[in-house]
This record gives sequence, structure tokens and C-alpha cells, in this order.
Amino acid sequence: MADAKKADTEVETPPPRKRGKLILFIVIGVLILVLGGGGAVYFLMKKKTVDEGEDGEDAPREVRAKKKDKKADAAPPSFHKFDKPFTVKLQTETQEAYLQAEVQLRVLDQAALELLKQYDPELKHRIMLILLTKKASELGTAQGVQRLSNEIRETVNNTLDPPVRRRKDKAEAKELSDLAAPDAPVQAVLFTSFIIQ
Repeated sequence: MADAKKADTEVETPPPRKRGKLILFIVIGVLILVLGGGGAVYFLMKKKTVDEGEDGEDAPREVRAKKKDKKADAAPPSFHKFDKPFTVKLQTETQEAYLQAEVQLRVLDQAALELLKQYDPELKHRIMLILLTKKASELGTAQGVQRLSNEIRETVNNTLDPPVRRRKDKAEAKELSDLAAPDAPVQAVLFTSFIIQ
């Protein structure tokens, strides 16, 4: 019987606390990993934000300057619309044809808009002369209309900001580009109405 009592007392004694310490160490380890990972993500995201210039105070001067340039580039475009549509008789091919076109100019900035207002009569005259030289067959395709748009844009830009030195033969041989120079006063010529009758 003494052995039976001894066996009962051994069963009823509480187990050692090693298991509780193990769980405590696991919980502490997981917390350290979570906090360390969260801190790493925070600092990486903060560095990315500073590099991109979103955090204005912590960003270097160059990054803040780039941010200001992006804001300036994101300004809404300005347009100049001529008060009346241009109506001209096109060059005769087989039958008479007339063109009526509303022209708008997308300009670089407010200074270019002011310049357009000053040169308005001369620009109307030059655009009219360009339109009078065209044939209906030249303007019957999208490419023909785009070429006309490019030609008007170059004429307007040369009127507002004449080139310093340009050889005439080189200018005539050069095909007009669809893109204006980045600093040109007029960036594009847009037709809001284009009717050939």
C-alpha cells in the first residue's frame, strides 16, 4: 500500500513549469519579429517617400525642385481660339471647293497667350494665306489635315519667335514634325471644325 500511496502522490504533483516558459519565449519571439518587420517596412516606405519627394521637409533640395517642376508641368493647358472661323476658297482642281475651319492653338504658357493677342491680325493673315494654297484633295485625309496643322503651327511659331538664322533651302527640305519644340510658344494647332464643301 505504501507503493500505491506513493504512486498517487506522484500523479497529483503539478508538472514542472518548463512548458509555460517555452510558450512565453515563443510569444516574445513572435512579438520581436512582428515589431522588427513592421519597423523595417516603415523605414523602407519612409525612404521611398523621401526619394520620390512626397515628404517635402525631409526631401533633399534636388528632390523638392523636381517636385516643383512636376507641378509646373501638370498645369492645365491654355488655348487661344480665333474669334471667327476661317473660310477660304481652295485651289481649283475640277470643281470649286470651300473650306471652313475653326482653329484653336494650344500654347505653352500665359506669356504665349499674351503674345498671340498682340499678333492676332498678322496670324490670321498668315493662316489665311496657308489655307488659300491648299487643294481639297490634299485635305481629304487625316494625314493631310495633320500636315496642315503642323504647317500652321510652324508659321505661327516663326511669327511669334522668329528663328535667328535658318537657311531657306534647309527649311523647305525639312518635313514638318508632328511635335513642336518643347519651348515653342504654340505646341499644337487644333481644328474644332473642319468642313470642305
